[in-house]
Amino acid sequence: MLYYFGLFLEEQFALPGVSVFQFVTFRVAAAAVTALIIGLFIGPRIINRLRSQQIGELAKPELAQTGTHISKAGTPTMGGLIILAALLIPTILWADIANPYVILIVLVTAWMGVVGFVDDYRKVILKLPKGLIARYKLIGQVAIGLILGCTIYFLPDWFSAGYDAINTVTTIPFEKDLNFDFGVFYIPVVVFVITATSNAVNLTDGLDGLSIGTVGISTFALGLICYVSGNARFSDYLNIIFLPGSDELSIFCAALCGAALGFLWFNAYPAQIFMGDTGSMALGGAIGGLCVLVKKEFLLPILGGIFFAETVSVILQVLYFKYTKRKYGEGRRIFRMTPVHHHFEKCGIPESKIVTRFYIIAALLAIITMATFKVR
Repeated sequence: MLYYFGLFLEEQFALPGVSVFQFVTFRVAAAAVTALIIGLFIGPRIINRLRSQQIGELAKPELAQTGTHISKAGTPTMGGLIILAALLIPTILWADIANPYVILIVLVTAWMGVVGFVDDYRKVILKLPKGLIARYKLIGQVAIGLILGCTIYFLPDWFSAGYDAINTVTTIPFEKDLNFDFGVFYIPVVVFVITATSNAVNLTDGLDGLSIGTVGISTFALGLICYVSGNARFSDYLNIIFLPGSDELSIFCAALCGAALGFLWFNAYPAQIFMGDTGSMALGGAIGGLCVLVKKEFLLPILGGIFFAETVSVILQVLYFKYTKRKYGEGRRIFRMTPVHHHFEKCGIPESKIVTRFYIIAALLAIITMATFKVR
């Protein structure tokens, strides 16, 4: 909105200085600061409101023996409302809201936020332990994946001239002058990416500050990728797919980084509030949507390595348990508990140390992700 307001002032009144609104770099910084301010401002108010309504996290008996989780019962949840407000408001204010990339990423994030909100509402307000039934949650994830995939596949002209030649193409890490075309399988791939990432971030949200911190680190790298993908000079230098207009996504990424910092202020150990599925599913959908929009789906296992490892640990645990139960009559485990961050917790490592180490790994993975553009 402010982007168009700046254009209006410049065209109608030729006011000095308003041309700065046209620069993506200025709006990136403005979005990050705005998001941080909004998060810090509304955070205490939402926390107090949730606490007064006794909307808190339910106890987890399976983690009671770790000690630290006993005191977490009753901590306000649904803090994803803080994240969504601090993310979407600056994006709408500072980004080009007519840009198709911006429209789609806002839609994906808000949609998944609503799915997560319904899940949280049923858990903590209606007191239904399972929340939103899994198949209905899956329907919500698949539906927005279909919308995103079908839009890119069937409406390429909406993005830019010539986009139809690359709409189903993606970048292959560590390979130069070689891209991969999903072809007719593109839409199912998009559905899988959105579903997988939203669930992966949701699984990661188990320790104070873990999910929001790792998401913030990954999003910072994604913001750089979005910017260079939308810049003809940089994309040519890095020999990656040039996507005119995708640099506007860097404003969304900046807002997400600011929102992450604002929420981490309250979510750091010991947490005053948890994001709940409202936040984790929205953030997972946002990361998946960004990778789809900038043609970097194959980078997800690297950039989102933390989320990938958390998900794989759960899958391996379940498969091994079923296999050993069928073979030996008794189910056995690879990890003491999954997702894997709980395994380390049960090994006696303090929660804050686990989170810090995961941050370090996430930062290293972000650096490796950026290095893939030149190490080819």
